[in-house]
Amino acid sequence: MPLPRTHREVRLAARPRPEGPLTTDHFEVVHAPLPTPGPGQVLVRNRLMSVAAAMRPLASADPGALGLPQLRHRVGEVMRGPAIGEVLSAPPDTGLTSGALVRHHSGWREYAVLDAAEAPPLDPDALPDPAAHLSQGFTAWLGVVRGAGVRRGDTVFVTGAAGGVGTLAGQFARLHGATRVIGSTGSRDKADRLVAELGYDAAVIRGAGPIEEQLRAAAPDGIDVLFDTVGGDQLRAALALARRKARFALVGALAAQLSDDALATTPISTLALIARGVTLRGISAYDHADAAPTYVREFGRALREGAITYPHTRLTGITQAPRALVELLEGRHLGAVLVEL
Repeated sequence: MPLPRTHREVRLAARPRPEGPLTTDHFEVVHAPLPTPGPGQVLVRNRLMSVAAAMRPLASADPGALGLPQLRHRVGEVMRGPAIGEVLSAPPDTGLTSGALVRHHSGWREYAVLDAAEAPPLDPDALPDPAAHLSQGFTAWLGVVRGAGVRRGDTVFVTGAAGGVGTLAGQFARLHGATRVIGSTGSRDKADRLVAELGYDAAVIRGAGPIEEQLRAAAPDGIDVLFDTVGGDQLRAALALARRKARFALVGALAAQLSDDALATTPISTLALIARGVTLRGISAYDHADAAPTYVREFGRALREGAITYPHTRLTGITQAPRALVELLEGRHLGAVLVEL
């Protein structure tokens, strides 16, 4: 089948106001010339992409000034995000063949040109569903295993438990021996689903009363582990309930980022950290590439055995990508949000 001369891509049309929500009007879907691969480059047809809360464009005109270049989205430029694409053409020396699936970070468009090194092929036998390669499971696993070192008998508190990371973090915590797992979320419906579908023992709900009071009721003996994707008041509440030698894995800071101040601080008591011997560890997948094979083996085995589920919602068509991100930020979905292209 001949290639089209144009394809569709999603661009940032305008920045959200600091005091306003992100809407689909902040994006535009445009027709653009089909990209042409150069020497050493691969042409792929994107089949599936993911959206995540961290992709929300910031109101700041120069988010790169925050020292966090991954947050940079310039008006008029194509959005970016993880995707799975089908190879259409590739130089012979890359080892990539037509029809192979690759994972890359040039989603939000129907076709993409990539350097071969940016398009690692997927192992079709590693995970039972190719969509699982777009999960945020690696972040969840790292926080549980390397960040907090969850072990048998732990009481674990997962913030943002209904998101793409949190829905898997709680399940990994259970696999690694946690005896009680508590999550935070934004609605009673999601709280009920965390308990009924994902093995959480209890949930605290933002806006249903002080987080610390709710957490104290859910964990009257305190917590051993915090898996934190949010920061802010939830981090402070966790510290108030921390047992001696508690381990905190910090993998996200959505409370700050979604307020357009990604570097906003959270006041905490350093004396409490010292007195209780609490460990805080920031952890990023960029620093732990060596752990990826171990994670994939464990995740794949757990999925095949039914020990873990991968909650996600799929929307169809690239025109649905802005809606997917907006609905994710509004809390309409449980788990990951994917767009089939």
